[in-house]
Amino acid sequence: MSSQNKLRMRQLGQKLQLLNAVREIQTPAKGWVHSIRTTLNMTLRQLGNKLNMSEQGAKDLENREASGAISLRSLQEAANALDMKLVYGLVPKDGTLEQLVERKARSLAEKIVKRTHHNMQLEDQGNSEERIAAAIDDLTDEIKRELRRSIWD
Repeated sequence: MSSQNKLRMRQLGQKLQLLNAVREIQTPAKGWVHSIRTTLNMTLRQLGNKLNMSEQGAKDLENREASGAISLRSLQEAANALDMKLVYGLVPKDGTLEQLVERKARSLAEKIVKRTHHNMQLEDQGNSEERIAAAIDDLTDEIKRELRRSIWD
């Protein structure tokens, strides 16, 4: 991986670390807009007025959020209307960006080495388990260093 890629990975990783704490938070069943609005004792009409839309329009917005069909722009407008800030981000499902790249690189390396090993076995030229493990480790490091695009295939 080039020093520029390492730097970008490190910088983005630091930003994403801040989001790790919210990874486990579950979205309320009826959505954040509905939950916050009702907790604040705000009516649909009041939310609609703040959004320059009808009461039904506000209800539709809440329903779109709950079903996952809302746009980020609409969610941002709803957040502003509720005097809230929309926080948006993506975090790895498990671990850090570096760990994600490690897993993907290792998976690709295993496929390549095992395919090669299988072909060599067919030719009666198989390798020991230790040599296979070392080859996987070496290829994983090479794939990570080059940050091959093929890890995402």
